[in-house]
Amino acid sequence: MAFQELLDKAGGQGRFQILQIIFLLTSLGAAHIHSMLENFTAAVPGHRCWVHVLDNDTVSANGTEILNSDVLLRISIPLDSNLRPEKCRRFLHPQWQFFQLNRTFPNMSEPDTEPCVDGWVYDRSIFPSTIVNEWHLVCGSQSLKSVSQFIFMIGGLMGSLIFGHLSDRFGRRLVLRWCILQMAVFGTCAAFAPTFLIYCSLRFLTGCSSVGVTICSGLLMSEWTVTKSKAVVPTLANCASSTGQIILGSLAFAIQEWRTLQLVVSVPFFVFILLSRWLVDSARWLIVNDKPDEGLKELRKAACINGIKNAGEILTMEVLRLTMREDLDAAQTKTSVYDLFRTPNLRKRMCILCIMRFSASLSFYGLALNLQHLGNNISLFQILFGAVTLPVKCIALLALNRMGRRISQILFMFLSGLFILATIFVAQEMQMLRVALAALGICTVSATTTGIAVYRNELTPTVLRGTALGTILVANRIGGTLAPLMTTLTVYMPLLPWFIYGVSPIFAGFFVFFLPETRDLPLPDTIQDVENK
Repeated sequence: MAFQELLDKAGGQGRFQILQIIFLLTSLGAAHIHSMLENFTAAVPGHRCWVHVLDNDTVSANGTEILNSDVLLRISIPLDSNLRPEKCRRFLHPQWQFFQLNRTFPNMSEPDTEPCVDGWVYDRSIFPSTIVNEWHLVCGSQSLKSVSQFIFMIGGLMGSLIFGHLSDRFGRRLVLRWCILQMAVFGTCAAFAPTFLIYCSLRFLTGCSSVGVTICSGLLMSEWTVTKSKAVVPTLANCASSTGQIILGSLAFAIQEWRTLQLVVSVPFFVFILLSRWLVDSARWLIVNDKPDEGLKELRKAACINGIKNAGEILTMEVLRLTMREDLDAAQTKTSVYDLFRTPNLRKRMCILCIMRFSASLSFYGLALNLQHLGNNISLFQILFGAVTLPVKCIALLALNRMGRRISQILFMFLSGLFILATIFVAQEMQMLRVALAALGICTVSATTTGIAVYRNELTPTVLRGTALGTILVANRIGGTLAPLMTTLTVYMPLLPWFIYGVSPIFAGFFVFFLPETRDLPLPDTIQDVENK
C-alpha cells in the first residue's frame, strides 16, 4: 500500500492520469455499445407468411388487383387470439367465402392452415434491416435470435475467466491492446458475415474481448489513481457505459441497416489500437510482480507528463525499494486464482462481492427486459435509459464519499429491492405508477453497480485484482444470463419473476454488513495487506 507515496512523488492526480483516463473511458463506452447492440441489429420486425394472391407480382392476371390488400390478407392469413393476422401460419387455400359476410355457414369446418413454406413478408417501416429478416429468425427459428444473444453473453463469461487472469500474468497494457485489436477485427468481420453461424462465432469472440477491455481499462484507471480519487474513477467508468447507451440509441436512429451499424461501432477500435501505443502500463502491477525496473520507468513517464522536473532524481531505484520493501518481498511468492479463496479475509470478500454482483445483474437485466415493453421506439428508449442512469451514478458517487462505502451500498441494495417489490402491489391498470417504480428500481440498481465497482477495487489486492475482477464479472454474467429465464416462471405465478428481482438485492444487502469500510484507505497491494485489515 506504500505505492501511494511513489504516486505522490510522480505528481499525484495530474495531466497524465487525465489523458489516460479519457482514452480508457472512450474505449469502455465503445465496448459497452457492443453489449447492447443486438437491441437494434437483432430487433424483430412485424412479419407474416408470403401468400400467392397478395405478394406475387404476376397475380394481377387473374383480376385480384381490383381487391383491397386488407381483403386479400384476410382470405389468406388466419387471425390469432387478438384478432390480428397470424405471423407463422397461412390458409392452405384462399378462403373466398369470407367475402360473403351476410351469409352463415353452419357446416363449414375450420379451414386448413400450413406453415410459411414460401417464406415471410416483413414490415420494414420500423426495422428495415436486421439479422432477423436477413436470416429469417422467426417462427420455428425464433429461438435462434436468443441463441445469438446468449452466445455473446457466453463470450463475455469466457472473457471474464481468461482476460482477468491474463492481465495479472502479462500486464494490463498488453492484454488491453490485444482485446482492442480483437474487437476491431471481429466486430468489423461480423458486419460482413455471410451466414448466421459465422455471425454468432464472431459475436462470441467480440463478447469475449469486450469484457477484456472492461477489465483492463478499469484496472489501469484504478491503479494509477490517488487515494482521494478512488471512488471517482469507477463512477466515471459506469458513466461511460451510460454514455455508450446514449450514443448507441442516436446511431441506431440514424443508421437502420444492421450491417452498417455493426461496422460503424466497430471501426473506431482500429483508431484505438493506434492510440493505445502511448498507454503507460500499471507501475503498481509491475512493482508488486517483481519488475521494479519497468515499474520505475513507467513512474518516470507519468512524472514527466505531470510536469515534475528532475523526475529521474526524485524517483530512483533506492527510493522505490525503500518505499515498497514489503511489497517487493511479497512479490517473490507467485499467486494463482486459488489464492483468492485460500485466506479467510480475501475468501470472505470474494464470496460477498460475487453475491452482490450476481444479484445486481439479475435485477438490472430483469427490469430492463420489462421496461422494453413501453413502446416500439427502441432508439428513443435507449437514449432515455442512458440519460436517466447517468445522473444517478453521479449521485451515487456523492453518497459513497459522504456516507462511506458500506452504508451507501446497503442503502442502494435495499432501496432497489423495495422499489421492485412495490410494483407487485400496484394494479395492472395503474401502468404509469408501475413504470415509475420500475424506473426508480433501475436507477437504484445502477447506483448499486457503481458502488460495487468502487468497492471491488478497494477490497482486492493488486497482485490478484485482475483475476478477482474477472471472477466477479463471471457472477455478473451468470446473473444476466438467468434474468430472462426468470420470465418462464410466470406460468406458475405471474408476479414470481418480480418477486425474485426484488428479493435478490435485499438478500445480498445483508452480506455487506460483513465487509469493512474502505473510504479514504489506500488500495491493498498484496494478500497480506488484505489479511492484516
